[in-house]
Amino acid sequence: MTDTSLSDAPSSPPARSTLASTVYWQLRDDLLHGALEPNSKVRVEWAVAHYGAGASPVREAMNRLASEGLLERHDQRGFFVMPVSADELMELTRTRCWLEEKALRESIANRTRRWEEEIVVALHWLSRTQRYLAAGQANPEWERLHRVFHGALIAACRSRWLIGFCEQLADQARRYRHIARAGGRSDRDELAEHRDIATKALEGDADGAVDALLRHYRLTSELSLQALRSREMPDARPRRNRGPA
Repeated sequence: MTDTSLSDAPSSPPARSTLASTVYWQLRDDLLHGALEPNSKVRVEWAVAHYGAGASPVREAMNRLASEGLLERHDQRGFFVMPVSADELMELTRTRCWLEEKALRESIANRTRRWEEEIVVALHWLSRTQRYLAAGQANPEWERLHRVFHGALIAACRSRWLIGFCEQLADQARRYRHIARAGGRSDRDELAEHRDIATKALEGDADGAVDALLRHYRLTSELSLQALRSREMPDARPRRNRGPA
């Protein structure tokens, strides 16, 4: 009789899946940080050389990113970086505000000691991390902790679906912020904004916390819109260039 217990299952996924996942995360990170020009073609040959994987894992990763709305697939033409526009950013911001208002209100209503502690810890480490590196580039560790903080705020909403949608919108908003190179390079005090959101949430002030959170998102969106418009990106014709080479 064959033993089909879990102990006999492979300890790791097949090499191809591992490579595809590695390419997926690396390419995803490049897309979210605006390293690839909107509308540009992402050639499989370029990705194979750049990420050090075979064509099959690269295509698997690209198809996955296309399903998540970070790449656009055209039949017979390949994969392209998703375009950006002022209209889409405004729609994205409205939708994100709708969903995160609900998630934050539910989290405050379902508050627990653990939820409160995670917000406090997340804010603490975010406050101790520099927003930018010495060269003026975005600090990846700050970006990670920023995501952790905002995730902690809505973690008690008791809906993994709602959290998933909020995370997807947060990724898209981050992509716009990096493409526009906006959101933090201004006179705003982001740490004060984060502290205000956290304080009101921890006090159980749902209306105040929601108001602070939505103002925070709308200000970031407005700064990104200003940067996009100054570069005339929304009105430019789509660039179907050769993409990364």
